[in-house]
Amino acid sequence: MNRSILVKKYFEEKRFVDSSILSFNTLLEKGLQIVIEENKEAEPTIIPHNIERFKIRFGRITVGKPEITEADGSKRPIYPMESRLRKISYTAPIFLEVSTYINDVQRENFTAEIGKLPIMLKSKYCNLDSLSREDLIKRGEDPTDPGGYFIINGTERVIVNVEDLAGNNFVVEKVKGEFSGRFFAAAGSYKIPHTFERKKDGIFYMSFTRVKQMPIVIVLKAIGLLKDEEIMKAISTEKTYDEVILNLFEFVDIKTQDDAIDYIGKRIGIAQAKEIRMERTKDILDKFLLPNMGSGEKMRHAKAQNICKMLKKFIDVSNGQQEEDDKDHYMNKRLRMSGDLLLDLFRANFKVLVGDILYNFQRIIKRGKLPSVRVIIRDKLLTSRLYSAMATGEWVGGRQGVSQRISRINFLDMISHLQRVVSPLSSSQENFAARALHCTHIGRLCPIETPEGTNIGLRKNLAMLCSLSQETDDQEVLDAIKSLGLQEAQ
Repeated sequence: MNRSILVKKYFEEKRFVDSSILSFNTLLEKGLQIVIEENKEAEPTIIPHNIERFKIRFGRITVGKPEITEADGSKRPIYPMESRLRKISYTAPIFLEVSTYINDVQRENFTAEIGKLPIMLKSKYCNLDSLSREDLIKRGEDPTDPGGYFIINGTERVIVNVEDLAGNNFVVEKVKGEFSGRFFAAAGSYKIPHTFERKKDGIFYMSFTRVKQMPIVIVLKAIGLLKDEEIMKAISTEKTYDEVILNLFEFVDIKTQDDAIDYIGKRIGIAQAKEIRMERTKDILDKFLLPNMGSGEKMRHAKAQNICKMLKKFIDVSNGQQEEDDKDHYMNKRLRMSGDLLLDLFRANFKVLVGDILYNFQRIIKRGKLPSVRVIIRDKLLTSRLYSAMATGEWVGGRQGVSQRISRINFLDMISHLQRVVSPLSSSQENFAARALHCTHIGRLCPIETPEGTNIGLRKNLAMLCSLSQETDDQEVLDAIKSLGLQEAQ
């Protein structure tokens, strides 16, 4: 009896799709602005002769409520049932503050509509939000419908949650008898795999972007850890690792940072003059080595410390002093929900929009005129690209089937579809471990509901009482721990 009261109480406060709706709300409140911050300035390469500098700056981004523009140009709010019946999309306008600067003096400042964003039903920005049961029935809606999906050209479409390996998490496992360390450095649009390995000669190598199989000691020296003693202490202050001494001895003749940078430049095949080679190598190290920690020279020391910590873990796991990681453990996984996946889509397409603005601006400059930026923003561009991805399910990065037509065979089938979790692994390969039920799935994923056949274990569903926390900013977590008394090591 008590159990049924608890379950009833739970569903009075929460819905099945609460996590998806929360994810979408987070996208509109924080995510879109993060993308704008990543691309806050744009500079055209062609400007009039009498101007030294021209900059376009992007400021605050806001999203309106769903509305429709009729043939006569009038605008009014729209509700989902009208979108379904008239076969139109349930979308809201996106507004962006744009300002232009000539020689660092502001020329124009305005808010422009840059496109339309599909709005999730029952989310904070949906017109159905906070309507009573009677009002929902009046609007033609089913009051028990959970929301959590979108309407594109009259079709109800759901963005399926994707299960992915956690970014910024160093995992060491045995692959074909050899130990291998993997780290996905995720920051903004970057997701760069870093791999650690140890060859038969006992030398530790790491690979990332263009830098393939580079001795770790060389990388550490290139980013500022020059003394052998510094490297040893950064790896461990408690014990001395013989494997590291061997590595240090092997590259003892590389004494300065410039020597190490030049060594990397030559190895990755930058065939230019030494100065240019050094600059390009520094650029690669600052941008693509652990981009999750930031870029630029000031982050080099912190990156070196982190590489040393990873190397320590790699050695300990290789020597059997620490257990290898289980990549099927749910601690090492993350679920990418609708907000996260739409953020990827918006990030890629906003860059296209900025490129289009610059192209149109430069085209008019060539004709000898200085155009107003307000006129050259094509809002249809972003809108059509977002619609296209939502309607076909083809996402950035070549992923297929990310958005699907919602299955409405019955109510439970719809709930099941909204709670689905898909693994990006290929269904034609064996992947026995990934398909098996893991003990960490309990309470998180349903142990029964999965298709038979090639997709078994790769298509899963969230458990009924499962709710997901949203990603938090690392700095916020650090500040919270510091307020509890954490002190930085001197």
